[in-house]
Amino acid sequence: MKLTRRKALKRFALSIAAVVCAFGANSAPPGTRRFHMEYKATIPAARLELWIPLPHDDDYQKIDGLHVESQMRYEVMTAREGNKMLHLAKPETPGPSTVTVSFDAVRREHLQSRLSSGERLAKDEDAAALERYLKPDRLVPLDPQIQTWAREVVDAAHAHTDLEMIRAIYDHVVATVKYDKTGKGWGRGDIYYACDARRGNCTDFHAIVIGYARSLGIPARFAIGLPLPVERGAGKIAGYHCWAELYAKGIGWIPVDASEAAKNPAKREYFFGAHDENRIELSKGRDVILTPKQAGEPLNYFVYPYAEADGKPVENIPSEVSYRDLSR
Repeated sequence: MKLTRRKALKRFALSIAAVVCAFGANSAPPGTRRFHMEYKATIPAARLELWIPLPHDDDYQKIDGLHVESQMRYEVMTAREGNKMLHLAKPETPGPSTVTVSFDAVRREHLQSRLSSGERLAKDEDAAALERYLKPDRLVPLDPQIQTWAREVVDAAHAHTDLEMIRAIYDHVVATVKYDKTGKGWGRGDIYYACDARRGNCTDFHAIVIGYARSLGIPARFAIGLPLPVERGAGKIAGYHCWAELYAKGIGWIPVDASEAAKNPAKREYFFGAHDENRIELSKGRDVILTPKQAGEPLNYFVYPYAEADGKPVENIPSEVSYRDLSR
């Protein structure tokens, strides 16, 4: 176990060093954050089937010491998009049960260095691999109306290249949508609601960003997880956060966070081409199919526990998340 962990940490250190070299001696290296996180779900007494999202390793986060505390049998499963999850088939019990997932994580700032360096990709990603990021979601259709609105935005900005169009869409959304979680309708990532109300949370902001991009033939992908306060310390995490990446030929995937830019105008330039280290990703994509496949409809997004009883969704499974920053 120690040897495996040492090798993993060594690989992660080498990846950070490579990015530092790519940015050059006069540029600040990507920020990193190491923290412990605990995700606890309280399950009602009834017999049901339960899925809980699990964090995964990728280029920008490394998970260590994943531990599950449960009196019930469980499986760790992997689904489409590489989404990992805990699956439990819970029998009826005299009272509620709890499942606790804990882990250590190192999250690294995601920066697209080609935006500032002028460097070009040696080879673009395969068109077939990008094709899936051009398809609609249930709440983000790619109909003629969406395409018309998107075309108006890029034409007004005289944008022609992929990068110019992505920037025009980002600027438009940040400037015209308000981060506002009052009233009803927000939080579903419904592009028509967001375009009409011009307000909402991160799912609503990125529904427009992703929908406009895809309608113009620009691949775009969605990710969701949990935000951490910028200040280091410990505490509870009350809600989720989501973000997007858009693909520009010759450059690659460009991270954008339009809702954070709207909340903090001073970081508008930063969040075009960057995701900070103050987050943990739990799943990718929308219209999520779980493993084993749920009986109900695909999930709009997957960041909280999902349960079914007799094949029907069970709403509002209680959960809470806490974090504690760790020393380097």
